[in-house]
Formats: sequence, structure tokens, C-alpha cells
Amino acid sequence: MTWQSLKKYFYVLSLVLVIEGLSFLLCVPFAWYYHETAVPFYLSSLMTVAGGVLLYLLSDKKHSDSINRHEGYFLVVITWVIFILIGTIPFVLSNTIPSFIDNIFETTSGFTTAGSSILTDIEALPKSILFWRSMTHWLGGVGIIVLVVVVLPSMNTKGFSLFTFESSLHEKIVPRFRSIGKRVILIYFVLSASLTLLLLAGGMNLFESLCHSFGTIATGGFSPKNDSIAGYSPYIQYVMAVFMVLSGINYAYYYYLFIGKTKSAFQLDEVKFFIKVVVISTFVVFLIVYMNMDKGAELSFREAFFQVASVISCTGFATADYLAWPMTGWLILFLLMFAGGCSGSTSGGIKMSRILIMFRNLSMIFKKAVNPNAVLLVRYNGKSIDDNSNNTLMVFVVVFVLVFIAGTISLFFTGVDLETSAGSVVSAMSSVGPGLGTTGPVSNFAHIPDAGKLILSAIMLIGRLEIYAVLLLFTPAFWKK
Repeated sequence: MTWQSLKKYFYVLSLVLVIEGLSFLLCVPFAWYYHETAVPFYLSSLMTVAGGVLLYLLSDKKHSDSINRHEGYFLVVITWVIFILIGTIPFVLSNTIPSFIDNIFETTSGFTTAGSSILTDIEALPKSILFWRSMTHWLGGVGIIVLVVVVLPSMNTKGFSLFTFESSLHEKIVPRFRSIGKRVILIYFVLSASLTLLLLAGGMNLFESLCHSFGTIATGGFSPKNDSIAGYSPYIQYVMAVFMVLSGINYAYYYYLFIGKTKSAFQLDEVKFFIKVVVISTFVVFLIVYMNMDKGAELSFREAFFQVASVISCTGFATADYLAWPMTGWLILFLLMFAGGCSGSTSGGIKMSRILIMFRNLSMIFKKAVNPNAVLLVRYNGKSIDDNSNNTLMVFVVVFVLVFIAGTISLFFTGVDLETSAGSVVSAMSSVGPGLGTTGPVSNFAHIPDAGKLILSAIMLIGRLEIYAVLLLFTPAFWKK
């Protein structure tokens, strides 16, 4: 790696540091209001902005747009790692999370929008620190939206882009990716503001409304309350469930609505499939809860809808202990953890686009078995998928499963039981939050060994960047010129 390459990286990293450094100051008003010290945020901001200015002075702004795909992958990963490391500073300075490994775990979980936590008494922390904790979700959500809508399409990464199968996005977004990125971020702001206002109308105070809005729109799941959303009114639970579903939808859908192309929006196969899965899963889980638990119809439906919305959007909020349900109920949620929401959203998981195309591949195989001479094509958004893209999809799913298996085995060898290991790893990979076993919705990750927390932190980042961007850095071929 040459000094010239580093100078190109410095420009991008300087912008990231300045943005994150200024974000620390947004916590100061809450420190004032709740009579808490704001020193950790002042110092964090000063150090981070100063570092950003230094990198800017050393950078090569003139050639910053000439970053190629090879350099782009490295830059994406290193940017997220630095973002996470810088994000730990307020926790360190405030001494609210003394353990370095716990700090890394909590901050990684925040920025990757995983929502897993090591905190046993959340409400004991200062409100300003909890606000920063929730803001890591929101900033991470912005980061992933910019990555999938602006950065990767502009790099022309057909084989590895998060939008690999959004042909309409390649056609419409790539030529004007800067202006498109601004509009998509505006949509992100509008969704956040809308939910905040609705939560305020439901009786939440401004602090809680903002924290829960950040966690919902970014599909993160951090709550400033120990019991997550369980203690709030049915109105708030329904509103948040609806917005979790909305947050799991492909942002291309909102973009098309924004520019008035409603026909293009309604033709997105992935969104229609996602809504169908939500409706069917909610109905099935509702029947399981209603017929087997001592709960009324409305409560059974509300718990089913909220938990399905939370898991499939990979948000991780909870209003019920789904592990207390019949096995069929929580098994459905476990499978939804793998599926995740739509590509082009802040959700994690394999993504609905890939699941849908997998089903269409299976359908084509069965049809060919019946009629071997038929010429059949897998279609998506009205267009046929070429063999290269189809193979890339299948490889991604296989790699996802292999990483899940490897992660589960690794966590198991740290002394964690198999059920908890499997649930924790798929939760980390899909950015869900709660898992199974001793890391379920009424538990946390405090008891996981330090080695296990580091493994899960790495898996959160791998899953958030859709596996390839991280794993490529560990291949010898990637570093060859």
C-alpha cells in the first residue's frame, strides 16, 4: 500500500471523523437537562474532530474520487472499524462500561444495529450516555444506507454489491448516485421524525421518543428501558411494530415514491414478498400463541405482530419472552432471523431478495424435472437473472450458512451451550439483537466469555457488511496487485 493510496483514504476518513466528532455534541443538551457531566462528550468531540482535521490536511482530496473497487472494499471495512473504535470513547471517559471488551461489544452492536447488549441495568446509566448508545444505531443505519445506495453502486460491484439483484437500481441510481444518496438520507430523516412525533403523541417523553425512534428506523433495538417496549401502551407497541416493518423495506421503494414513480415502487418483487412473509408469519404465530397460551385474541395478535416485525426487520425490540411460547412459535422466529428484511434497508440477514430468488430457482428445478426440454428463466423485477448473478446469490447463501456454522462452533468452544451459541451467532450475523437460550429476549450477553464477545463482535461486523467485504480482506489474492 503506497503513501498515495493512504492519502486518498485519509480524505474519506477525515470526513467520517468530523461527522462522528460533531455527533458527540448532540448528547450535550441531554447531559445539561438531566444534570449530568458533559465532559466525556466535549473531550470525545475535541479529540475526534482534531484527528479528522489532521487527516484532512494530510489527505489527497484531488484523487479521492479515483478509489477503485479493490481499494473501496478495504476503505469500507477500515472506516467501520475506526467508527466503532471512536464510538467507544464516551463510554471509556464516563467509566460507564469499564471493561474494554464489553465496550467494544456494546459499541459494535450499536453501530452495526445488532442491538445485543451486555448491560444488566440499562436505566442505571446516565441519560446522555444512553442517548449516545442509541445514536450509534442511527448513525450506523445512515452508514449502511449510504453504503448500499451510494458507495457500492458507484463502485460498479455487480458481483458483491448489496444491490446485486436490484437491476432497476443499477439503471436508475448509479448515474446520479450523489443526488440519489441525498434523497435517500432525507427519507431516513423523515421516517425518524415521523416516528418520533407519533411516540410523543403516545405519551413518551422526548428522550425516550428519540432513542426508540433511532433504534426502530435503524432496525437496531437499543432501548433506554430495562424491559424494552413491554411497559408501554398498546398504541406505542403497534406504532413501533408498523415502523419496524416499514424500516425493513427496500429504500428503493421509498425513493420511487419520493420521485413520483409509484408504478416502479409497486413492481418491486422483494417488497411484495416481504409483506407477504410478515402477514403469513404473524397469522401463524398468532394462532400458536392464542391456542396454546392463556392470552386473549388482541394480546396474542399484538405479541405475535410485534415479535415477528422485530425479528424479520432485525430490530430486536421485545414485548414478550418468545422462548416461553410453544417450540413451533419461537422456531418460526429463529428462521426469520436468517431471512431478515429487504436488501437496500438497514435490516440484516440473508435478505428477502435472495430468499425469493432461491424459491424461484427451486420452482424452476421442479418444472424442469417435469418438462426437461423447457427453456426456463429465473425472473426478478420483471427481468431474467443471468447465470453469473444467480451463482453469486447461491454462493452468498452457502457462505452465510458456513460462517454461521463456524461461528457457532467457535462460540461453543468458549464454553457457551449449543442452543445459545447458535442463537447468538445468527442474531449477530443478522443484526437482530436477542438470540436463543441464555441470550433470549429477557436476557443479555453479559455472561458470555470475553473470547465469545470478541467472536460475536467480529461476526456482527461481517454480517453488517454482508460477509464478502470483510472476508475478501483475508484472501491472499485480494492483496496481490
